[in-house]
Amino acid sequence: MVKLSVIVPFFNVRQYAPDTLRSLRANARDDFEFILVDDCSRDGTPEILARAERELPGAVLVRHERNGGLATARNTGIDRARGEYLTFLDGDDWLAPGYYARLVAAIEELGCDFVRTDHVQCTARARSVHRVPHGRRGVVLRPRDAILPADRSTSVDYAYAWAGIYHRRLVERGLLHFTDGLRTAEDRPWIWRLHREADSFAAVGLLGVFYRRGVASSLTQIGDVRQLDFIRAFDQVVAETAEDPAADALLPKAVRTYCAIISHHLGSIERFEPAVARKLKAMSAAALRRMPQAVLEEALDSMDVQRATRLRRLRRRPAVAGAAA
Repeated sequence: MVKLSVIVPFFNVRQYAPDTLRSLRANARDDFEFILVDDCSRDGTPEILARAERELPGAVLVRHERNGGLATARNTGIDRARGEYLTFLDGDDWLAPGYYARLVAAIEELGCDFVRTDHVQCTARARSVHRVPHGRRGVVLRPRDAILPADRSTSVDYAYAWAGIYHRRLVERGLLHFTDGLRTAEDRPWIWRLHREADSFAAVGLLGVFYRRGVASSLTQIGDVRQLDFIRAFDQVVAETAEDPAADALLPKAVRTYCAIISHHLGSIERFEPAVARKLKAMSAAALRRMPQAVLEEALDSMDVQRATRLRRLRRRPAVAGAAA
């Protein structure tokens, strides 16, 4: 029986894939499988993965005929997974030796639906520890109790799928799949759904994932139209949260986070191609008008003057045809 399925999408990461695969080998166990999803790479990554299929214990190689993006690649892996537990890793990140054995032991000891972990962020030679923004560690809690407060960073803002482990029952309940086709912010609707609908979770102070930030090929570094998928992602967060029985309490958090992300992108708009920058402004203005207006006003009132002014000015922009997400 497979104890753990590790889902690892790869797309044009020839430079980093060998490190990722070496770290998987250092985590191999007879009851672990590594589902390597090649999302139609064109840079030599497929050849590296073909070798890994032969040499990495537990490797299962799946190839996409066309590029579908990270969310779709993860869904492919989920559909192929056989493990009692599932976790994720990105194709340009890596792990400490023996980390997955400790991660499985943590969730088995706690007996909850999912466990969230800390991680190490790596930017060039710099290293920094990033922790789950939840104070209670090693205690099983109700996930929806970790969504609030609205004006502070909480567990739904720590939206890294690879920073945790998830019981198969979440797949069976339809809670672990990602929104197909999202090119960025794919973790946002996913983490919100987990926290609204799963029964139990815990945060643990376990380090072992090394997250490579600032990779030139990463979408967070590329100012093209795919970055605008954050609007579709957060529209989904707001719409689904509005259907929750506790919508009155939870919507202020969803709306405020959405506003903060819009403001963040507007604040670095110079990195976008000119046509994409114009589209960003038009789509963001339309998004602000779609939000529950009373909740939006409360959110803007709670933000600093600079961000609130920027967003209020944007909301007043004339509507442009085709600006919907």
